[in-house]
Amino acid sequence: MRTIESISLLKQVTYAEISSCDVEDWQHPMLEMFRPIVEEHEKQKARLYLIPSSFDDEYDPDFSPQATSASDLPELHAWTMRFVVSVLEIWAGRRSPSQLTRMCHRKIFTELHSRAGTMKEVGKLRSIHQSEPLDGICESVVTVRYGERLRALSVRFEGVDNRWLCTALDLL
Repeated sequence: MRTIESISLLKQVTYAEISSCDVEDWQHPMLEMFRPIVEEHEKQKARLYLIPSSFDDEYDPDFSPQATSASDLPELHAWTMRFVVSVLEIWAGRRSPSQLTRMCHRKIFTELHSRAGTMKEVGKLRSIHQSEPLDGICESVVTVRYGERLRALSVRFEGVDNRWLCTALDLL
């Protein structure tokens, strides 16, 4: 007669022999023929490429803006947050617009300069939503609180000449 202790001990031994490890599951010689073949794929190169925004500017082909991959650019989220905070401070008159000269296309910089000091207060960032439709392009929507009012700031960055360049900026 088996006792309750020996039955429970027998259950523990049989459970220990069963393994969920993938390597051990395929050790039987017959199963080796049916092991699924895992093919490693090369990472595909992007088929769509950034053509930098030109805003109808004409460039000599040797000196035209060169698209840059996102992997060669600074970390996007932190860079976007610093840029947006700087823009909000410029609109409130707390920062000089010339500090963002290298970060903006000249058309966007002109718009930013004309709106400098037009806001009564510095907006407070609530959230940021980013997407990268192509390699080297970032489109962001930032929600900003001005007192009781919530507004959206849309920003587009393009990787041009080894830096992020703002090519669209609009406060809704």
